Amino acid sequence: MLRLDTFLAGVKVLDLSQYIPGPMASQILADMGADVLKIEPPRGDEMRRLGPLDAAGKPVFYEALNAGKRLRFLDLKQLEDHASLLALAAEADVLIEGFRPGVMARLGFDYETLKAVNARLIYCSLSGYGAHGELATKAAHDGNYLATSGILKRNGGEPPIAFDPPVSDTTGALYAAIAILGALNGRRSAGQGCKIDIGLADVLMPLQMLQVADWGANGTVPEPRSTYLNGGAAYYQSYATGDGRSILLGCVEPKFWANFCVAAQRPEWIDRQSEPLPQRNLIADVAAFFDALDFAEAIARFDHVECCFSPILDLGEALTAAPVEARGLVRRETQSGQLQALFPAVIDGRRPVARSPLKQAEDDLSAAAPFRETVKQ
Repeated sequence: MLRLDTFLAGVKVLDLSQYIPGPMASQILADMGADVLKIEPPRGDEMRRLGPLDAAGKPVFYEALNAGKRLRFLDLKQLEDHASLLALAAEADVLIEGFRPGVMARLGFDYETLKAVNARLIYCSLSGYGAHGELATKAAHDGNYLATSGILKRNGGEPPIAFDPPVSDTTGALYAAIAILGALNGRRSAGQGCKIDIGLADVLMPLQMLQVADWGANGTVPEPRSTYLNGGAAYYQSYATGDGRSILLGCVEPKFWANFCVAAQRPEWIDRQSEPLPQRNLIADVAAFFDALDFAEAIARFDHVECCFSPILDLGEALTAAPVEARGLVRRETQSGQLQALFPAVIDGRRPVARSPLKQAEDDLSAAAPFRETVKQ
């Protein structure tokens, strides 16, 4: 058994969430050995109807987010299913839900109710704008959170476009998993669980902690292509080659920029790295240089120079590149044939293995019994 698979052995997770944030968070926990039971309404997770299908007609996005979990369908408006979930919650370590604020209370599964039957429960709610505030019940998606965070305005095109993959959804999943791991550790000494409230809009502020600090100190509002991170610097910039491909130059440190300039036979550019941002003239000069090279020529000339040079690849090229294979970042599950992006850590020299497909519980007894028999942490 891999060490990664044992980190959360014995931890029992109920996942009532849908789409990306909650399921991605519970999958991180499953990757570390937690027993995750996914609870879906009779119609199923709405993610089943979003995105492409594989050759067998299965929803690709849904399967990718939920491999390694067990599945149970419950109609929480029915008394029998309501009682089943209450019994499961009484024995669970973690519950993750992604409803709009107020829905779990209307269903009879708010934190205070479940705390009364299981004081050790760690209850994690993921919603758009968090449980409190004037925006708590406002409908929104990832692009909306980016739009109001200050991030979208300074990145992307004109007008700006949302990111792929979705930044707040995936970051929200990571922060949820981090908070849950911390709460599990804290429960050892405190002896009780807690309520975790994560707004997907909220997680974007710590991502821009440097810019927040700069605004607080100097009132700086970063504009598009104004900083070295968003296209304002020649030394940290994407450039088109003459045959329509692109490369990324990331030589922020002066030594890397100097290495690039020497390899490009443009030593006169070395001192120009300190030109004020945005470096439009220098960017134009470097752009003209790369426009005179085709993609293969650029790679041959700079790929082995220590100047933080990278070809810009599409996903298919990235997946078949040597580093992905060498690091074991993606594996194919033998039973389902599903290609999976795995937990990106090597533990004691061993890489993660592909997760088993999502499997459905047969009935109330088969769903609850294995869950309850797991040793409580």
